[in-house]
Amino acid sequence: MGIVAGLDSSPDFTRIVVCDADTGAVLRQGYAQHPVDTPEGGRPSDVDPQAWLLSLGEAAGGGLLEGVQAIGVSAQQNALIPLDAQGNTVRPAITGGDKRAQVAAADLVDAFGGREAWAQAVGCVPQAARPVTKLRWLAKNELENARRTAALLQAHDWLVWQLLGRPVRRTTDRGGASGTGYWSAATGAYRPDLVELALGHQAMLPEVIGPSDAAGTTPEGLLISAGTGETMAAAFGLGIGLGDAVVSLGASGSVMAVHPEALADQTGMITSLADATGMHLPVVTTLNAVRALRGTAELLGLPDLESLSDLAMKSTPGSHGLVLLPYLEGERTPHLPHTAGTLAGLRRESMKAEHLARAAFEGMLCGLADALDVLRGRGVEVRRIFLLGQAAELPAVQAAAPSLFGAQVVVPQPADYAAIGAARQAAWALGVSQGVLDPRNPPAWQGAAAQVLEPGDDLAVGQAVRQQFVSVREQTHPGAFRS
Repeated sequence: MGIVAGLDSSPDFTRIVVCDADTGAVLRQGYAQHPVDTPEGGRPSDVDPQAWLLSLGEAAGGGLLEGVQAIGVSAQQNALIPLDAQGNTVRPAITGGDKRAQVAAADLVDAFGGREAWAQAVGCVPQAARPVTKLRWLAKNELENARRTAALLQAHDWLVWQLLGRPVRRTTDRGGASGTGYWSAATGAYRPDLVELALGHQAMLPEVIGPSDAAGTTPEGLLISAGTGETMAAAFGLGIGLGDAVVSLGASGSVMAVHPEALADQTGMITSLADATGMHLPVVTTLNAVRALRGTAELLGLPDLESLSDLAMKSTPGSHGLVLLPYLEGERTPHLPHTAGTLAGLRRESMKAEHLARAAFEGMLCGLADALDVLRGRGVEVRRIFLLGQAAELPAVQAAAPSLFGAQVVVPQPADYAAIGAARQAAWALGVSQGVLDPRNPPAWQGAAAQVLEPGDDLAVGQAVRQQFVSVREQTHPGAFRS
């Protein structure tokens, strides 16, 4: 089919990959930091979207896009860009998990009748990061800006619109729309009443187009695909499908899996997102993942996570009875917002540094296994788990994860899977436009190069460690996972 490009506009940089449209082989790459200055009187989460265009132009320099026939766009999620009636930005984009909006999130939950009502309506409960919550914050704190807001876009919507020359038609995709808090993955429809509840009036929303649809073509004939959020693009770039889950190890953790239907969850633990292929992507988030490891390393006076891992490997599964409930920031899964971490099982023989180090890894992974069980309990099949994040490379993580998760664990080689996913989407839209690909089936690109880890003979031991964790959790927080 030729060559395509995928660009990923993350919170800090733009990365572009140029790929062979048939195989997915990466031919060349570009990269540039965003030239982000905090607007005068603003916060770090206030960003002029023009910065994204400037870094895009820099990343694409040197003829990087020469010969490219189609481009896909992936971008940071939850960035809200309010536009006026003329299509100009009303204020800088509000990005990230802006803590200014925490009160607004609680207001919205109450105003619509509670967490269960939101989960049933749009598959997610308002939190500070959600665009719907940022609308509420805008209406409460910047009344004039709220009044001027006539249309709403997210980061990838805005970039696609700019690449196409700001046409009258504005588009988005299911994946991006599903994270807004005012579009339902279950019904495939917007909830304008929730926009009005948050903002105080209606606003124009972008048209949701299909996964293989093109958003348009530039005057130069370059096809621009639908685009999507970073999470969905990364899943598409990894090539995950039914039976696959992705566990991401950041400061906080997340577990997502491909599923054929949307999951409404009255507890609010599952966020029901749509993926970039027409399927669904239920996500469960934990507040504590690598931050629990870093805290333990600091407590033990260790310089880095590699040293903590080396120390943990001197212990044995079960950490001589030590159990760490890693709820250092409170926790979302289970819903324990005001709790703290717990260290249980202290005996004279267990009070050694290596056992605490091992307990930190086991506690983090058991917390993520709890999140996996939330999905499994709703009928989501998990046969294979992709483990992402720098901590996925640590020997202590790789030694314990397969038996604690009870599944094959795949550790992909580091790559910008969001940009690759955006390129794959571009190849799909290009193939459909040329009549050589089915709109229902994406191009079959070669999967990510990866290390594969099996539970093997350690499965029974890992499940015993898991049960030890569950017992302590139930004693400390009885019924935490009851609906």
